[in-house]
Amino acid sequence: MDSAVAFPDAAGEVEIPLEARFEGGSKMSNGGSRWMLLPAIGEGYQEPSFASHNKVWHLVSRLGRVALCLTLAALGTLAFAQTDEFQPNPTAGPGQTLVHSQFGGQIFGFDIDQNGTEGLLSEAKTLSNGNVLAAVETFDQASGNILHVVTLTQPTHAQDDFVTLGIVGNSVGLIEHENVSRGFVTNRTFNVLNPLSSNRLTGNWTPPIGMQHIIMPTGVSRSQGVTNVAVFAYDNSDNFIPYVFSSNVAANTFGPVVMITDSRNFGSAPPPIGYDSVTNQAILGGGPGCFDCLPVIGVVDLTAGSFSEFTGVGFGSINGLAVDSADGIFCTTTEDDANVEFYSLSTRSGFLVQLPGSGGQQFYSGADVEFDPIHRVFLIAQPNSSSAPSGSAIYVYDTNGNLQETINGFSFSNTFNVVPAHIALNPSRRSGYVDGPDTGVTEIQSFTY
Repeated sequence: MDSAVAFPDAAGEVEIPLEARFEGGSKMSNGGSRWMLLPAIGEGYQEPSFASHNKVWHLVSRLGRVALCLTLAALGTLAFAQTDEFQPNPTAGPGQTLVHSQFGGQIFGFDIDQNGTEGLLSEAKTLSNGNVLAAVETFDQASGNILHVVTLTQPTHAQDDFVTLGIVGNSVGLIEHENVSRGFVTNRTFNVLNPLSSNRLTGNWTPPIGMQHIIMPTGVSRSQGVTNVAVFAYDNSDNFIPYVFSSNVAANTFGPVVMITDSRNFGSAPPPIGYDSVTNQAILGGGPGCFDCLPVIGVVDLTAGSFSEFTGVGFGSINGLAVDSADGIFCTTTEDDANVEFYSLSTRSGFLVQLPGSGGQQFYSGADVEFDPIHRVFLIAQPNSSSAPSGSAIYVYDTNGNLQETINGFSFSNTFNVVPAHIALNPSRRSGYVDGPDTGVTEIQSFTY
């Protein structure tokens, strides 16, 4: 689909006179929606498991500081194709259907099949004796009932855990199995459910990484309906050189491995990743991590195996990112200013809109971003609603940055999440699931939009 874009060169025209300020050398985070990893210790360092995160994985909590309210001059206008497919839904809102983890453990990632009726989640629960009960489960999208416990580690692997990395391609579930001994990961393997409706592990996925690279819970683009996904592998050695590559998960094949040499903007914390299936490019949301610093966008050509980057708009770390491949548009949220940004990938320029009622305050910044390719809208998760007295919100924007819907009544604060809050969509039904409302992250909630 052709689109016309009329942007000025944002990187060339916007001057930022504010001094960049580090907050103790770590990235600010909206209610813990971004990871902060302990410094790598070099060769021989053993990785902590997700289940033992409270000992060695640290989620950065909100410091409660109100960000400066900054106003940017208009950066130009968009002339993307109009989105007349989407009409606001008067009954949109949180649903009554909840999915509870089978054993009451914290949910370590979930997703739903956009081309089917099932969903997938992993859970882990620390028992009184220190062992971990971990499981992978499928559930029914309509009823919320657990359909099958696909695999269970307890008691034969008393410390292992699982992480759901998403549903990708055509109904292929992807999970990570962490083999753990004395609280440290000794090996990682990856399994697929192909198709998801088989409700069983059907094979292995063997990404071209070693033990020093980690695929984090947000490291797979979760692209559905297309053959490939983009993958970001965090480097936890003392080199801090991440890998990015494409993969046909169902076929267990991989494209060229691209080394991301800009460790300042992309190596200190795993960036959100999106995939443009038309151009076969991965989009990374990076930046130096300092307060009021400009974000940096990374673009990885997964065919040529090349990497480039450009300065984005907005302020702070990029919390969420999603791609509209048909129109060459991607959307982000930034941590320090409660803004949502819309970019043209071809011109590498963008504009921003402020979340309703936020006043540009960091407390109200957005988190996860997802794209509905049928109705051509972006959904933005806001852990702390700026359009209601309390709770969390989801906003629906068209590709021109126009707000189409505001949905309140959620609770996905990210405060206690091991895996950052996530919106999972079924576009054909205009429905989805999101974390909450239990603060222990043992359930997910349905919604419509």
